[in-house]
Amino acid sequence: MRCPFCKAIEDKVIDSRACNDQAVIRRRRECLDCSRRYTTYERIEEMPLRVVKKDGTRVPFERQKVLNGLLLACHKRPVSTETLEEVTNRIESRVSELFGSEVSSRIIGDFVMAELSELDKVAFVRFASVYREFKDVSEFVTELRKILSGEGGDAAGHKA
Repeated sequence: MRCPFCKAIEDKVIDSRACNDQAVIRRRRECLDCSRRYTTYERIEEMPLRVVKKDGTRVPFERQKVLNGLLLACHKRPVSTETLEEVTNRIESRVSELFGSEVSSRIIGDFVMAELSELDKVAFVRFASVYREFKDVSEFVTELRKILSGEGGDAAGHKA
């Protein structure tokens, strides 16, 4: 490990501890050249999850995009940023657990809709209006009635 202070490569480990449910090892190190101490974290390198978009392209999963979608849907709603972080964590965990290396953007959207339907109905409708890409108002109203009555179906519990 390279010392962040003097850039020397010789150090010694003073202390090692597991953290985050044994998924990460925290190591306290001391540089043998400058004697300064620093902390490193060691974790298993995971295969990055990729999102398959509607047009078939594949992009890396970015939790910030999920959070941004939630923030937009909940703009000026009584939902804290802390709550939206928790929702984002749940969605990210669920996607990671259920899918190996690739997941459809539609499934992620369905998970977001499921969370918003429980969290805030106005935010849910806002997100659905963009996510479902309605062609006109009557299509939006028809689909909204299905969604709110529980008839519409996807991973969020709605019929397509």
